[in-house]
Amino acid sequence: MKRGFVLRRIAEKEFDDSIAWYESEREGLGQKFRATIEQHFQRIADNPEWFPAVRSEVRRAVVRRFPFVIHFLIEKERIVILSVFHTSREPEQLKHRR
Repeated sequence: MKRGFVLRRIAEKEFDDSIAWYESEREGLGQKFRATIEQHFQRIADNPEWFPAVRSEVRRAVVRRFPFVIHFLIEKERIVILSVFHTSREPEQLKHRR
């Protein structure tokens, strides 16, 4: 069953901030980052069970081109993106996200 997806506010802020940072580093890189992450969102929405559970019902998708992971929940009608998380950050920050 194909589901849509929504981003929690904090995930949307992480995503937007990361796009801006990459764009400030090199023109066009922020847009490449956006496209890569949005492709992952679509893959997650298409086949969420492909991705491993890392904490209870929270699943993780690893982004290979950029050092990010996407954490999400599978709900009946949608996928909830909890984080677009840079891998150099402290993972404890994710502990309480649901």
